[in-house]
Amino acid sequence: MKARILAVAALLLTTMPCLAAEPARGLSPVPFQDVHIHDAFWSPRIKTNSTATIEANLHQCEITGRIKNFAVAGKLVQGKHEGALYNDSDVYKMLEGIAYALSSQRDPDLEKRTDAIIDQIAAAQQPDGYLNTYYTLFEPQNRWKNIRYGHELYCAGHLIEAAVAYQQATGKRKFLDVACRLADHVCATFGPNKKIDTSGHEEIELALVKLFRVTGAKKYLDQAKFFLDVRGRGDLRTLHGEYAQDHKPVRDQNEVTGHAVRAMYLYAGMADVAALTGDVGLTKALESIWHDVVDRKMYITGGIGPSAHNEGFTVPYDLPNDSAYAETCAAIGMALWNHRMFLMTGDGKYADVLEREVYNGLLSGVSLTGDKFFYVNPLGSKGNHHRVPWFDCSCCPTNIVRYIPGMGERVYATKDNSIYTVLYMTNTATLALKDGKVKLEQETEYPWGCDIKLTIRPEKEFPFDLFVRVPEWAARDYSVTFLGAPKVRIGQKREAGEQSTSRITQHEVRKGYIRLSGSWRNGDTIQISLGMAPRRVYADERVKADVGRVAIQRGPIVYCLEGVDNDGRARNLVLPKDAKLEAKFEKDLLRGVTVVRGDALAVSANEDGTRVSKPVKFQAVPYSTWDNRAPGEMVVWLPETPDLAEVPGEDGVLSNGMLIRASHCFANDTVTALNDGKLPQSSGDHGIPRMTWWDHRGTTEWVSYRYPQPRQITSAAVYWFDDTGRGACRAPSGWRLLYLDGKEWKPLQLTSGSSYGTALDQFNKVAFEPVTTRELKLEVKLKDGFSGGILEWKAE
Repeated sequence: MKARILAVAALLLTTMPCLAAEPARGLSPVPFQDVHIHDAFWSPRIKTNSTATIEANLHQCEITGRIKNFAVAGKLVQGKHEGALYNDSDVYKMLEGIAYALSSQRDPDLEKRTDAIIDQIAAAQQPDGYLNTYYTLFEPQNRWKNIRYGHELYCAGHLIEAAVAYQQATGKRKFLDVACRLADHVCATFGPNKKIDTSGHEEIELALVKLFRVTGAKKYLDQAKFFLDVRGRGDLRTLHGEYAQDHKPVRDQNEVTGHAVRAMYLYAGMADVAALTGDVGLTKALESIWHDVVDRKMYITGGIGPSAHNEGFTVPYDLPNDSAYAETCAAIGMALWNHRMFLMTGDGKYADVLEREVYNGLLSGVSLTGDKFFYVNPLGSKGNHHRVPWFDCSCCPTNIVRYIPGMGERVYATKDNSIYTVLYMTNTATLALKDGKVKLEQETEYPWGCDIKLTIRPEKEFPFDLFVRVPEWAARDYSVTFLGAPKVRIGQKREAGEQSTSRITQHEVRKGYIRLSGSWRNGDTIQISLGMAPRRVYADERVKADVGRVAIQRGPIVYCLEGVDNDGRARNLVLPKDAKLEAKFEKDLLRGVTVVRGDALAVSANEDGTRVSKPVKFQAVPYSTWDNRAPGEMVVWLPETPDLAEVPGEDGVLSNGMLIRASHCFANDTVTALNDGKLPQSSGDHGIPRMTWWDHRGTTEWVSYRYPQPRQITSAAVYWFDDTGRGACRAPSGWRLLYLDGKEWKPLQLTSGSSYGTALDQFNKVAFEPVTTRELKLEVKLKDGFSGGILEWKAE
């Protein structure tokens, strides 16, 4: 055994890239404690986070036993472990959020309560540095034996992040000392001559880099790199698979796969290590993966991971709206990763994605009151999806509570004698450059207003570069003006004859930034103006769910229509291609938002099924604010023609242009699986979405396709779901197809030699005499005592 361990160690040393002798250095974020936000948009949200969201999370962590688990593990009180094995992480994320809140405004009572929790955490730490309440109390014999699903490294990562933040916010070291002892234990357990494995749920990698940055101990960076290097190495260990991005070495990965949150945390860790080591292999992999996510697998809201069955990714352009999973944690992970990619490269395209996340798919995860949360963030609803106070798995509420108060870290970045603007909001900040300190004062009504005023106050006059970000959505409509003497326009809209100053000069726009160079004086001011007219956005034509549809965006804000603003309905509305859009700020609506209004068509149906349209006015609100008032319908992607609108009274789910209805569908399944284009590997394929009639047994059931317009059909094919050996779904005892002829259902006439088959692991195809119909129904007789389902249904 010893010889084998030495051989593995030697293989690791010879096959893994070495740390660069001179670590590469990208941009540095300005610490959150050095940026003071007093912004009309963000300040109320940060305050609500401090007063409501933190309290809501504290309360839930107390009543669910999450905090008490530490006291029990530390033998401070009697009891047993309560809850799931990953619940420690919720406490840590909550504490990280408290740290950011305390950095903005010290609260003696909250700090005292937090210190008491930290005392319990410290008491729960074992003599060797190990800390996990579930394994300490429930399975002590299985420490580090279930790396794939045990979440020990995941929880450890969140502890480290929280401890770093708390030390930075308060100056207290107790929590950080706990983190260092735990990290030392991890380093002593995993490594070339030790346990060869990596995290099943990534998080420890980026946390160790944070700990390296705050302590300067290179062993933590080395350990983070080890966890990356052994991922996907089937020659060294048993792999966790695609679900955990552990199917191939990280430098060989070029597309996103598996669980969305795990993926984002992995890529954040890869970016951290690449930035510090200059690892070209990691950088190239990240660039390829980024394009796969952003170009082919991201919603307009920034949401990622469309599928509930794996909480993650499927095939390119699979972006259903009503059934979108788009977990709040995934949006936060996407924001964390893109911020790191920006810091590593200085490329504004990553800041554009960061901005899309924070104003849309991330912010939608919490109510305006701060005490209710979305786990999933669909882009369409019939009125049955609402935020709730807590979840059994409450990673999202505790992730929100730590992200929002840390916004200050995402406002600026620096390198040597260069300053980069990242996110725009009213603030004051002090930035340390190579040759001196600079105080910045930013004033703006962003994202509602289009102007940003940036006043520069260096401690002395000295030359440096100011990189002004121009968001991609404003690339054709912006101006940047130097308000000194003389006043000079130095952006895109410079008028004929205007000259730049000799002291401040503009360089070409590159990677989303205008570079302004010069010797800056106290009081120098830059005015940035960004075009914010409402605009139409179209999806890639390969996104079947959005063909013939349009979305509305203004500045960084994505809009949606809610029934509460539109006579109770939103999904029957059509936005004609020539309809004009107007924006107006409403200070008394949703705590102050800019709405978009215009002309639309409301579609209804006559008794004979024909559709009629009437002109109406519509109002759209920011997507992030939906479901904060009366419950009702919501839609982001609006049809441009009446045939794609949902007619009131028509039950079903609109998917890829068809209304799909069913006699019944199990809550954890989806009727959109019928035409999502994901081909099964077998009838027992649990790796793709499915439609089942569970738990109906032995009954007659049905599903139907309703088309926007009458269509001629000559054949159909069904791939049955059958989980023999695992569950109680079987191929049906029989089935048939019917078509709607006016108001009457009639059976199809099969052609000679065609029959209704129930074979497994293949499509069962039938051909029939051509019919033209608006709706096709598949009727089945389930086997006695069994349920059934379908993986894919084609009709042509």
